[in-house]
Amino acid sequence: MEQPNLQAEQLYTLQLPSKYESITQLEALIEEIADKFQVSEDTFANMMTCLNEAVVNAIVHGNKLDDNKIVIINAEVEPKRIIWTVTDEGEGFDYNNLADPTAPDRLEELTGRGVFILKHLADQCIFNAKGNEVELHFKI
Repeated sequence: MEQPNLQAEQLYTLQLPSKYESITQLEALIEEIADKFQVSEDTFANMMTCLNEAVVNAIVHGNKLDDNKIVIINAEVEPKRIIWTVTDEGEGFDYNNLADPTAPDRLEELTGRGVFILKHLADQCIFNAKGNEVELHFKI
């Protein structure tokens, strides 16, 4: 099997309509990259969880399920890490003032854990100032 050239970075891009069905294209890209670059099972699971969460949030909360709006996913594969960027066309949100999903009065809530998950499973999680783009780093 031919080994990928890990010296140069490689870029991947998806533009998805804001509907739930778009997730299958995202999952296919994650699997393709994980296979090509021999990503460990743990890192693959963390990427799949984080990116599903980020893209569903972009579709539902950012673009309000408006399939005329797109979610842009970029993957920049470097020799030792993959940087994923998820951007929606929404108004953004204040990611610094979110309720703590581990607070006793919030444990029964069914929503509100997305950013918490991203920050705990990705090696690095960076939001832009507006809050409509997140950058997720994973060591490989």
